[in-house]
Formats: sequence, C-alpha cells, structure tokens
Amino acid sequence: MASSSKANLAEQDEGEEAEEIEHFNDFTLASSWERFISEIEATCRQWLADGPKRLLEKGAVHLDSSDNIYKVKSELKNAAKIYSMEYYFEISGKIADWNCTLHDLQLCFGVKEFLVISPQSASGVVLDAPEATKLLSAVSIALANCSSLWPAFVPVHDPSRKAFIGIQNMGTIFTRRFEADRIGSQVPIKFMHLEGLYELFVSKFAYCMSDHSMHLFRVHLLMKLTYQTLSNDEDNYDDIQEADTENAESETSPGCGNPNRKHWDDDCPWNEWYSAEDPVMRFDLVVTWSEKVVESSLEMAEMENASPHEAEKWILAPNLYPNLDSSKGDRIGFASQLHLLVNALEMSFEAPFIEDFVSVENPGSDNLESTMVIPPPTVLDRVLKDLFLEDPQLPDFAKDEHKSSRAIKGAPVESLFVQFCLHSLWFGNCNIRAIAVLWIEFVQEIRWHWEESQPLPKIPANGSIDLATCLINQKLQMLAICIGKKRELNEEFEDCIGTKDDASANMEEVNKVGDESSSFHARSQAFDEKRDSLLTPEGFNGSKTVESKFSANAQDVHSSDKSTLDSIRRGSAGPVGSMKLLKLCQSLHAPFTQSAPLMTEDMHEERLRAIETFGFSFNFSAQLERETLSSAFKAANPGAVFEDFIRWYSPRDWENDESEAKGPSTDLTEGMNVDWPPQGRLSRRMSESGNFWRKIWDEAPILPASEQKPLLDPNREGEKILHYLETMQPHQLLEQMVCSAFRASADTLNQTNYGSLKEMDTKMDQLYLTMASTLRPLQVNLLSNTSDTIEDLQRLCVVFEHVEKLLILAASLHRRFRQVPRISEAIFSNYYNFYLPTMGIGLADVDTQKEFDMKLQLSQNERQVVSNMFTPPTANQSWRKVLSMGNHLNGHEPILREIIFSMHDNASDNHYASSSHRDYQQDTETYRMYTCGTSNDLRVALSIISYD
Repeated sequence: MASSSKANLAEQDEGEEAEEIEHFNDFTLASSWERFISEIEATCRQWLADGPKRLLEKGAVHLDSSDNIYKVKSELKNAAKIYSMEYYFEISGKIADWNCTLHDLQLCFGVKEFLVISPQSASGVVLDAPEATKLLSAVSIALANCSSLWPAFVPVHDPSRKAFIGIQNMGTIFTRRFEADRIGSQVPIKFMHLEGLYELFVSKFAYCMSDHSMHLFRVHLLMKLTYQTLSNDEDNYDDIQEADTENAESETSPGCGNPNRKHWDDDCPWNEWYSAEDPVMRFDLVVTWSEKVVESSLEMAEMENASPHEAEKWILAPNLYPNLDSSKGDRIGFASQLHLLVNALEMSFEAPFIEDFVSVENPGSDNLESTMVIPPPTVLDRVLKDLFLEDPQLPDFAKDEHKSSRAIKGAPVESLFVQFCLHSLWFGNCNIRAIAVLWIEFVQEIRWHWEESQPLPKIPANGSIDLATCLINQKLQMLAICIGKKRELNEEFEDCIGTKDDASANMEEVNKVGDESSSFHARSQAFDEKRDSLLTPEGFNGSKTVESKFSANAQDVHSSDKSTLDSIRRGSAGPVGSMKLLKLCQSLHAPFTQSAPLMTEDMHEERLRAIETFGFSFNFSAQLERETLSSAFKAANPGAVFEDFIRWYSPRDWENDESEAKGPSTDLTEGMNVDWPPQGRLSRRMSESGNFWRKIWDEAPILPASEQKPLLDPNREGEKILHYLETMQPHQLLEQMVCSAFRASADTLNQTNYGSLKEMDTKMDQLYLTMASTLRPLQVNLLSNTSDTIEDLQRLCVVFEHVEKLLILAASLHRRFRQVPRISEAIFSNYYNFYLPTMGIGLADVDTQKEFDMKLQLSQNERQVVSNMFTPPTANQSWRKVLSMGNHLNGHEPILREIIFSMHDNASDNHYASSSHRDYQQDTETYRMYTCGTSNDLRVALSIISYD
C-alpha cells in the first residue's frame, strides 16, 4: 500500500509530461502484488459499470438456494496461484427477511451484495493466516480505488468450520470488519443458554466490565427457533424398541392422531396390495420472536423459559422425501406393476397358447428371461385361497365408483376377475410366466366349482350380465347363473328320488313333499296352477261383468264354443286393460313368457351376424322372443288371430280406423257399454306378404311358458364358457387384464380420502379420460404385436405414476391436518405447481437438483394442531436425547437456534465521531453478532464498526 502511494506522489510531480501520458500505466516497476490489485480493480469497475441487469444479460448464474440471488465469477492470477473472485447480488431492491432464503453470508453479517475471493484449490479456503490478511487487504484497496462499498470476504481455516474474515469500507472514516467461526463439538455449557450468548456479545464492547450481569446494555435481539418432528425412520425405530421392552402391548392404530406411527397408511385403500412410503419425511416448525430490547442477562434467562406459543410467527415447512419427484426404480406401487403388466402384454404375442409360457418344451422359451421366476406353490395356494374364499355377504360393487369408471371396459374392483388381475400384479413380479401359471390354476379352480355345483365367489347373484364389463367378467357372470340353474336341477332330481322312495309308505306325505319342493319341476307345476285358470266368474274376475251381460243380451254366433275356449286358456297373466280380441268379444290376456335368454357380448355379436347373414332387419328383442312369445300368446288367448298379437305386442303396427270414434257396434253387443269389435288395420310392413312375424305366428304351437323348452341350457352354456377360458389366446387374456387392472387400480386409489383438493379431483378426472382413450384399442381387439399401442400404454403408466404419487401425498397431508384443511390445501397446491412441469415428461427426465421448498405462516387457531404433531417423547426418545436448551415444545428442544444480537449507537454521541467533519445523526449498527447452532454445534459471526 505504501509503494502504491509513493508511485502516485511521483506521478503528481511529473508536471506537464505526466499529463501527456495520463492514461498510461507503467507496470515495469510495479510488483506482482500491485498488478494483482490493479486486476481486481479493473474487474470490479467493470461489474460496477454493467450493473445487475447487464450482468444478467452476460450470463450471471442464479443460485438454486435462493430465488433472488445471482453471481458472476472471474479468475485472477497472482504469481503461481489462481484465485476466484465472485460477486453476489440481488435483482430486487427489497430487503430480504431472514425467514426468506438468504445466502449464508447475508444471514451471518446482514449484508446485501458482496464479494468472495478464494483460492482455486481442493479446499477452497486460505489456510495461511498472513496470506488471508494480505488477500483481504488487496481487495480492500481495489474497492477503495473504485469507490465501492461492497463488503469482501475470504474463507479461512478448515472448510468444515465455515470460517470467514471480511472488511467493508463504509465510505466514511468507519470500516466494518467481519469474522465468523464455528465450534463443531464440545460446545461450552455456558454457550448452550441464552444468558451465556448474551454475555459473549456484550464482552465484545464492554472490555473493562468484569460482571456483565450487573450492568445494563440496550441490546437488540431477534431469535428464531426451528423444531422438527420425528422422521418415520426414527419413529419406527422407537416403536420397535417399545415393542421389545413392553412385549408389544399395542401397535399404533390408524386414525389415532399420531402421524408418525409405524404404518401410516394402514387404513388407506391401497394398503391391501402394497404399503406406500410416507412422502412427508418430517415437518420443520420455525418460530420467530419479534425484535426485543434486552438490558440484562436476567431477561435472557427468562426468555429461555418462554413458551414457543408466545412467539410472533409460526412458519411450517414440509420436508418431502427427495425421490418423491424422481424415478429410481425403487418405488413400488400400482404404476410400477402396471408397467410390468404392459411388458407381459407385449410378450404375450410370442405364443398361441397360455401353456406355452409354462412348458419348457416351448421353442420360444429361450427368449424368456431368467428373472421371470414363478413363486413357490405355497404362495400360489395362498393367492387362490384369497380369490375363492367364500364371503357370506357380497360387497357393494358400485361403491365409490368414479363417474368415468365405466367408460373403461374392465370390471368392478371387488369382482372375481379383477381380484385375479390385482393379484397378478404382485404375483412373481407380474411376469408372463407367473401370470400363465396363475391363470391355469385359476381356471382349474373355476372348473371345480362348476363340476361340484359350488357358487362362484365375488360374483353378484342378481341373474344379470353387465355388458359394460370385459368379456371374461361377463363369462364368469354367465357361469355363475348356469351353476345356479344346475343346482336347481340337481335339487329337483334329489327331490324326485326322495319322492319315489317315500311313495309306497305314505301318499299324503308324497303330496306334501311335492307341494313344498323347491325344484324347477315343482315350481313349474305351481306356475301352471297359478297362472292357468278357466274363464269363469270364479277363475277370472276381470271379465265377470262383461260375461254376464253378454250371456243375457247378446246373440253371439260363437257363444256355443265359449265354454270350450275358456276351458283351455293357459299361461295368462291377466287381461290387458279393456282390450278385446278381434274375433271374440273376450278380453285380451297378456301371457306369461320366459325371460329373454341371457347372453354375453360375443353371443350378441354372433346373433347379430346371423341376422345380417339371413337378411333380417327386424328388432333384436323381437328376434330373441320369436321362439316363445307367439306360442305363449296363443295359449293365453285361445281363438286369437295374428292381428290380436300385433295389437298387444307392437301397438305402433296397428292403425286404428277413424270410424271407430263414431261409437261401438250394437249388432252383437246391443245394450252393453263395450267397444267391440275394434276397428283398424295392420301397418304396411306387417301386411306385406312373407312377413317374418306372420310366419312365426303361423308355425308357433300353442304352448304356455311353463311347457316350453327352457331357452337357457345351463350344462351346454357352462361347458362352452369353460372351453372359452381354457383355450383363449394369451394376448386376449392380457388385453382384458390390462384394461381391468388399470381401471381397478384407479378405482382403488379413487377411494382415498384426501379432502377437498380441487387439483387432485381434476387430475383423477383427467386420468380416467386418458385411460379410456388409451385403452380403447384393447377393448375392440385392434391390438397387434407391431401396434403403437404398447408405447401409448407405457406412457400411460408414467401418467398413472404421477397421479399416484400426488394422491399419496394428498392423503398423507389430509390425515395430518383434518382439523385445519387450509394447511394441507396450501401445501398440496404449492407442491402441485412445483411438480406440474414434470408431469408431461418421463420420470427419468425429472430434474432432481431442484428441491421443493415451501414455508407457510400459521394462524393462531392452527398452532395447536401443529403443536400436537410434536408428541411428548417416549422413554426411548428421552434417554437418547439430552435436553440442553430451553424453549421446549411438548418436551422437544429446538434442533436449531438462531439469534441476532445488535448494538446501535448514534454516531454523533460517541468517540467514533470525534474527528469527523460531517454530521452523522443516523442510528448506526456498531456491533452485530449472529449465532446459529444447537447444544453440540455453535457458529458465531461478528461484525464490528471500527474507526480508521
């Protein structure tokens, strides 16, 4: 510095000759250190001239640890050493609060923009004290020449100590000096308490006072305490220890209010299939006191005993697991297993039969990976027992079903085939060989139920087939109906055998048994007796009045045949209003008919193809009923004609004559209020020659429904279903499994209670719509081994994983903050916006360097709920942690305590201003000390304004 001053004086004495070479710098006589100072000065002048905006344009680097801090870097060389000088600056002029994300040096010394100069070495610090002082002096001279007020820092000592020395020219006669250091272990007991830290600060300016507690100093104080809930790993360890010592008296039950229990998702719907890792690792609670003025160490002792509830601000910060927004292959869930199922679908085209993937003689078995292992028989038996376990009460198949769920051709979650699909996801890691083994055993178990006439579990016994489900589920529903019919026939046979054995002993007992039998034959006899009745006043009350009036007054030419016709009416369900037959003045009766035969989707398609082949264009329901409907109508209405049948079955094909409105005929029904005979005609299509319905009518025998051959043959249909299940191609099975597994997985997750999170509702709606569009080629059998659908399914797995992770996070937050939903909604919404940009790409491409950071300020009514999360420590936790600091929260000491001590002086009232010619009336922070640490770690950063 002295050599530089002499050089400047020499230049001033040059006179006019020096003015001619005003901008010439002669380094021939300058030392390397002077050239180093000049290089620093030139770099600083350039940064000052550019300003923050220009530096951003030139490529200033943004710090990930802060939202508003940038840095530029320059390399400087001095002799054989290379130094790195970094300039840190902010864009906005707003002074950052210490609750915001600040740079470490900003927090320690209260600066805004600053320089850091350090050697380019492995440690990055200056280990030699004289070198550090000389380096800091060089930067100070350069900044003074630039008239810059930037503070400059040099890292010193061991890197683990985070030690710095620094200096700042205040632009006056004052200079601020900085120093920071850290004690990494064995912190003196005195400095574990607020009283000792206060006295440490006071000792920096009260040099002549031996007992600081007897003197009053107006010290400004800011304090921030950070508490941390136990992580799941710590809590699990304590639960295990307590179970060992207390003989496992009771395990924490779901919903008990303790969010850190061993199995946090015990009552979540996915827990039946896998246990998810709690995405919330822990919570940090930052408690901040407002600025106080402390005058003695006694006040500090009182403050150490203060409750955190007295603090001005509570700020909650969730800590999520780092791999929540990344895919490392170690997360198990529905999405990961669905991805394996899609891989199995892709391999299913390599063989024509399911058995080929199990047989070692399969020519393509060499292509099967060695990792495709088959679980042991014990696992297989356990899965089959769970699948075919008889539940006395069928579940509600439509419970909590999403509104768009049925757009996917799968089946309800609790149905038998879907349970098979879900078990397949976890059986043998969902490889094609394991699926083939499980399917073969599954079909064999179904055949046993068929042959033994045992009802199939998890199949609704409502006698209907849901055509909106996948074909395999329809087949199983059909088979369940066939088993029921088969059981009825078996019971009928057993009842008949029992009746013959008892006939010789007691005929009355035979009649009694026959009346009480529940067999199909017995019900048919009762069906005949109940539905077939004579047309007499006793047997047919509906026509009693009309019949008596007709007998007294009408001279009907058909009256001689009336008793004969009445005696053969069978299978009548009763008259249809006031309708009359065309040829007979008798009420038209509706017949009892057989129910339309139950058919699965492929049976409907087969019937439609037959109709198209034969050129029939009539209604599909008419085609189903043509074999029985006409016969039943003839039996219920003796003497009826084709027109009567059309008037009853298809009123739109009967055109009423306008003359009918003139009044009833009186030639045969004079004196009766009866509109007979009906006036009208058949429609054009029914009047055409060769009409198919008329052909059916003419050929149909007169048989009531009770005497007709049943439309459903349970034995034949049951064997056809089993043949279908046993011979279906692998890709046909896997296609239906993929559709059913995606729908079932989504339906299972949809049952999760996550509160009123609108973002989650939106994502679930979008997921169902995406699945419906992606899975459509599988539902219409358009998939091939060269299809692009496999890639679409793999992308769908990625989308599913995104939604699954968000939903698990939503459930975890909701169960913690049921009483204060604002907290869970705010945290989830913030994370959703953070995570949303990654949802359009694969998880492997997610940038894991950026971490989720959020701080939520709590209101007064929310503090108690958060406080309850810090459950009192157990006996295990108490001996593991020694409480050495105050301000406990439910028995928990803060994991981090940060304090800012400061001393303010008026520059005109102290000795610093004695030689100053300026008027300094502002309040100056002459001393500042920042402390940060715990009972085992203490860092102290001190800044002092001194007079030069």
